[in-house]
Amino acid sequence: MKQLLIAALLTLSAAVPASDFDYDLVARKVAKDVYAFVGRTEDFTMANGGNIVNSGFIVAPEGVVVIDTGSSLRYGQQMRSVIAAIAGVKPIVLTINTHHHPDHFLGNQAFADAPIAALPETRQGIAMDGNVFAENLFRLTGDWMKGTEVVAPTQTLNAGVVDIAGRKLRLIKLGGHTEADLAVYDEVSGALFSGDLVFNGRAPTTPHADVATWLAALEKLEAVTREAGFSVLVPGHGEVSRDAAPIGQTRAWLSWLQSCMRDSARAGLDMNEVLARPLPPEFADLPVAASEYRRSVGHLFPAAEQEALGNAMLH
Repeated sequence: MKQLLIAALLTLSAAVPASDFDYDLVARKVAKDVYAFVGRTEDFTMANGGNIVNSGFIVAPEGVVVIDTGSSLRYGQQMRSVIAAIAGVKPIVLTINTHHHPDHFLGNQAFADAPIAALPETRQGIAMDGNVFAENLFRLTGDWMKGTEVVAPTQTLNAGVVDIAGRKLRLIKLGGHTEADLAVYDEVSGALFSGDLVFNGRAPTTPHADVATWLAALEKLEAVTREAGFSVLVPGHGEVSRDAAPIGQTRAWLSWLQSCMRDSARAGLDMNEVLARPLPPEFADLPVAASEYRRSVGHLFPAAEQEALGNAMLH
């Protein structure tokens, strides 16, 4: 069952990859000394090689802090080349994994000569599920994954304000997309890296989601965007934003999904009937909405059925 859940995170494609396996990574300067790589709003395919994720880095006075490493060794290597072109001889001092989904940590291998850190639950998740994730991603993207091996974080992060290489970062421990989701707020520039708690212009994924916890996490992230120094939001997927609009978009999808599952279960619908429900007009054109809805029904509807059954027995 666990492997089926993990496999559900990924979607097969028959597209053929480019012969040079070039992710064409471009580092966008989103704030002072802060850069982001913005992936496509797609599912994993042979054509995109898994370049569907956002990652980034901060050039601190004494070195570079990397935030997530992409979906493969090749991605991590190409990411590192771009970082070197911008940061020069400054060393990588720390790599942070925001959570344990494969597109956020399978590039760790390219950064293994410096500390890699994550929340305790994220470290445990990578150690437990990393190889299964890598195997599934190899089946989906083929030789884009050549040479990729799982490198787990070597250090544990805790919530709070820390000084890393002369840069003050606020580490915000949340959850909901997974058991543990780390957001990183740069106190100097006002840049907020949300990890996959926030999606922009793409339907969220839910294989390990607790929707109620996720919605509460969005409230906390939205509070950060109201602070005087906030300047830019880098979501886990989709375009960067100068305001909290992507948080509202993610909330709207999750709130609808939660209501849809509960209402369907209370109405006594079976899973096939839930799968056949149409998307609301506001989400009809959202990239991968139809496929993510189908996967989310598999992830979330059984628990909604159990909740409805329990409530019926109480009455």
